[in-house]
Amino acid sequence: MAQVIADRRDLDFVLYEQLKVDEMTKFDKFKDFNKKTFDMIITEARNFAVKEVLPTCAEGDKQGVVLEDGQVKVPQCFHRAFKLLVEGEWTSLMEDPEWGGQGLPVCISQAVGEYLYGANWAVMNYGSMGHGTGKMIEIFGTPKQKELFIKKLYTAQWGGTMLLTESEAGSDVGALTTMAVKNSDGTYSITGDKIFITNGEHDLTENIIHPVLARIEGDPPGTRGISIFIVPKIWVNEDGSLGQPNDVVCTGIEEKMGIHGSATCSMALGGKGQCKGLLLGEQCRGMKIMFYMMNEARLGVGFQAFNYASTAYLYAVNYAKERLQGRDLSQAKDHSAPPVPIIQHPDVRRMLLEMKAYVEGMRSFVYFVGQCLDLEILSVDEGQRAYYKGLADLLTPLVKGYCAQRGFDVCVQAVQVYGGYGYIQEYPVEQLVRDCKITSIYEGTDGIQAMDLLGRKLGMDKGQVFMNFLVEIQKSISLARDTGGMEKLAVEVEKAVSRLGEIALHIGKSAMSPEFKTAFAFAFPFLEVMGDVSVAWMLLWRAVLAKQKLDAGARKKDIDFYEGQLKTAEFFIQTKLPITFGKMDSILKSNAAAVEISAAGFGG
Repeated sequence: MAQVIADRRDLDFVLYEQLKVDEMTKFDKFKDFNKKTFDMIITEARNFAVKEVLPTCAEGDKQGVVLEDGQVKVPQCFHRAFKLLVEGEWTSLMEDPEWGGQGLPVCISQAVGEYLYGANWAVMNYGSMGHGTGKMIEIFGTPKQKELFIKKLYTAQWGGTMLLTESEAGSDVGALTTMAVKNSDGTYSITGDKIFITNGEHDLTENIIHPVLARIEGDPPGTRGISIFIVPKIWVNEDGSLGQPNDVVCTGIEEKMGIHGSATCSMALGGKGQCKGLLLGEQCRGMKIMFYMMNEARLGVGFQAFNYASTAYLYAVNYAKERLQGRDLSQAKDHSAPPVPIIQHPDVRRMLLEMKAYVEGMRSFVYFVGQCLDLEILSVDEGQRAYYKGLADLLTPLVKGYCAQRGFDVCVQAVQVYGGYGYIQEYPVEQLVRDCKITSIYEGTDGIQAMDLLGRKLGMDKGQVFMNFLVEIQKSISLARDTGGMEKLAVEVEKAVSRLGEIALHIGKSAMSPEFKTAFAFAFPFLEVMGDVSVAWMLLWRAVLAKQKLDAGARKKDIDFYEGQLKTAEFFIQTKLPITFGKMDSILKSNAAAVEISAAGFGG
């Protein structure tokens, strides 16, 4: 049977052959697990996703969400899937069982997520978005706040959100106007309006807990004066029971290009003067606290984009194997020749191999970052913890921005493989294009991620973290040099890594010079080339492992898979990486036209 959503053989390859995730069971934190347990959990997730969640995807897209009297109603088909999601305890796989989690490694949680999020991101997000809310409370909350909120958020008994954006305070969060005034009982009265709030209101959970950024009356302007508050939709009493509605009202829902089953809400806080919140953490530390949630969300959005790409690729490759259209190119003039599956046509094969390269490269990349998060926790040495944390921090904007762009490109390419059928709603890839586009906007646009990479991450620890990243790539290059038949690809990737180091030094210096605006005009192109090199690295690493298995005498059923790894790496490194060198040349030239042209010069 054709695979859907995710390629299980490739997923297992990344987990157990590339990253050797099963070795983490040697640590006390994961001693209760083994490979068999991991496999069973992933298999159950796949079965649940295909049987219960995937059927809701197209139906939910057609139905969308409806706002009636301040209440958002999600597509009816979501209710059964959500109920089973909660009953199956799929909503917080990584967290401590004390708080309702399963205590799994990040990488295994990602593997489960490939199937669940890939089946229908909107359904899963209603169940999992409370995780980020709960994590902030777990880290910064008082004992009482932890007791009241964490377990119900992690288990999705209650939903969670993130209330940052206002009409005049989007990327510039510091411009927000939502206010908080302290009450005599220690709570705060909250007033303000927020927009673009994912899951701000819905009918799947009995309560929704909103983390709200606001400025306490009298605190300084800008981000340094922002605090964060826990604001329940229904007030939570001291004993954990639900009290009265808390004057948190959905005033509208957005009619979006995609993700129609996901409620994107406008929210009014304190319209009747009755909205209360609890201060989370210290006063004026709201942005620092929220960044814990935002960084997790940015990784999640990059993962979301990759999920769309994986699903789109499998739909496209399965369609190409079945769709009969045209004669084989070698028989083009023979009108009696039978039609062939379109996967036999060279241009279709080019598109599919490009999609395969990006999907598999992104899979390895996002799992590598996930493993860095695991190793940061598992390391007993302070230096090792800092090493893995640094890598995860450096690569977070890359996961978000690069995967969002390339994930969307893969979805568009899937439509092209389908041809005219891809553009109509009878087939699934049209929806994936619409749904995936949001990932370039969520949690800060890709340009914001690029500015973060250039302005904050590139210079971490005086550039040592970036150098550590290059050293990680060099490890795979060294393996390739020592593996027969891989030498040429190793040389090409090494050239790219060396050039990336030069470009990073150039743009880093430019960002601190009088030409800093020009440097930031090239921030996203730099993020792209760093992403391209990362994919080349991952594909080379994969190819080396595959070549070693083939040389050692792979099982017959694995030969096609391993040979496919060699061809995928060869294709990307020989046909896509040369384009990356051209992008690097443009960054090195740093043409200033984009910042020098006048506003009137753009026309319009």
